Amino acid sequence: MKSAFRKLLPPQVYASLGRAYDSLQRLPELPGAYLHPWRRASIQHLNAYKDIHLGERCFIIGNGPSLNQLDLGKLHSEFTFGMNRIYLMFPTLGFSTSYFVSINDLVIRQCAGEIQDLVMPKFLAWRSHPHLQPDANTSFLYTSYTGPRFSRDVSGRVWEGATVTYVALQLAFHMGFQQVILIGVDHNYSSTGNPNQTVISQGDDPNHFAPQYFGKGFHWQLPDLETSELAYRMALEAYQRAGRQVLDATRAGKLTVFPKVDYDSLF
Repeated sequence: MKSAFRKLLPPQVYASLGRAYDSLQRLPELPGAYLHPWRRASIQHLNAYKDIHLGERCFIIGNGPSLNQLDLGKLHSEFTFGMNRIYLMFPTLGFSTSYFVSINDLVIRQCAGEIQDLVMPKFLAWRSHPHLQPDANTSFLYTSYTGPRFSRDVSGRVWEGATVTYVALQLAFHMGFQQVILIGVDHNYSSTGNPNQTVISQGDDPNHFAPQYFGKGFHWQLPDLETSELAYRMALEAYQRAGRQVLDATRAGKLTVFPKVDYDSLF
């Protein structure tokens, strides 16, 4: 049906109808996303983060198996973004990431207690607020599945782009980082199935840095790599237009959107 409409309607009309439909889908979320006291406080927190890292560099740490091939001790004095269950690696690292980001409903619901206990600044999807209590370290982001965009200011709506890494890229831009370096963004999964399909892990996790990451019995969603690549291209364009840079230092990663750089050469 969707493809039929695309063929029948002029591109501009189809795009306008798509934006209108996206807006209608978001209507039920809007009151709480802007007016709830927790979100109002979060908007103030997010405004305080605007451009606090102008001219600096940071690392966005993905959760792929390739992380195990890098000397992550080199990041001890760097600004870092960790995502989802990255905290499983903290004991080995000997330090915690500077910031933490999680937006996936399934991850947050199943790991709410662990996430609640993290003490670094945390950026979490507003949808997760029934599972968590606000604290001084938590900012709730109004993220959405629809309406592709790159948000230079994350106090408003933030498109998820089918990957938490894209949200982290928007956060890093909001904070003013001049150079953002990706590691562990393997962009490669051995699990197969329909994008965004919810599955239950039947054993050790081969797709992340630790076998217990999405271990047996964990509910998770299969990746949507096509949408993620669309989002990454939007991020690349936004950074380039601002005279900033995103580099990919993932070892043997499958992502081809960003310029590649050797991890060890950065230190």
